[in-house]
Amino acid sequence: MEVKGHNGTIEFDGRSVTIKRKGMLARVTSGKGEKQIPLASITAVQWKPAGAMVDGFIQFALAGAIESEGRAGSATSNAGKYENSVLFTKRQMPQFEELRRAIEMARDAPAPEAPSAAAPSVADRMRQLTQLRDDGLITEGEFETKRREILSEM
Repeated sequence: MEVKGHNGTIEFDGRSVTIKRKGMLARVTSGKGEKQIPLASITAVQWKPAGAMVDGFIQFALAGAIESEGRAGSATSNAGKYENSVLFTKRQMPQFEELRRAIEMARDAPAPEAPSAAAPSVADRMRQLTQLRDDGLITEGEFETKRREILSEM
């Protein structure tokens, strides 16, 4: 998903948010370039809707970042200077609302389970069993019983 704002473009691929800036407005506010933010690093999404006369913004708070609070009435102008914010107009707002929902749904989704360790192969189990017998940790009878059990699972 890609959404173009007043002072930058945001791309969201389900795993990270990329803020891209180019042009004169970017140069005089937060600087040209590109910033990729992993979804797991975003601790909050701040949202201010656009009005008839004022731009809105979406801003991403990151773990460990120090956020400064501006004086009343200057939230949008401050957000325009913050590298993790993108301003948008009233006409652009519906696309930014869709982006915001997608990001928040992805953040709220349960983390995928880590793949479980693969079970040892029959050959690996037989090597381990043989090593236990050779080291004298199990008897020949215990070895034969366990060997038959392993082979019967094939």
